[in-house]
Amino acid sequence: MSNIQLSTRDGVATITIHGNFTFDSNRAFRDVYEKIPARQPVNIDLSKTDYVDSAGLGMLIRLREHAGGDANAVRLVGANPTVKQILEVANFGRLFTLV
Repeated sequence: MSNIQLSTRDGVATITIHGNFTFDSNRAFRDVYEKIPARQPVNIDLSKTDYVDSAGLGMLIRLREHAGGDANAVRLVGANPTVKQILEVANFGRLFTLV
């Protein structure tokens, strides 16, 4: 089973990331987000994510571009304190909506 799962509800795609979001997740993440139509709103559910490295941050930026480059197009949801700190240090609050 992949650590990346996609679901859609009410026109919003949700990508759930389980465990570590690292370089090893690259192909699975790309395969999932490429199934989402461009400009469709996307929630990234980080509630089950333990850690994000620089490759994971880069994948989120690529998803943002796929979604149209708007900070409101992709929401990062439910990050634990460790992951939230990584996102804040990388200034992801300027690129994404953090919930």
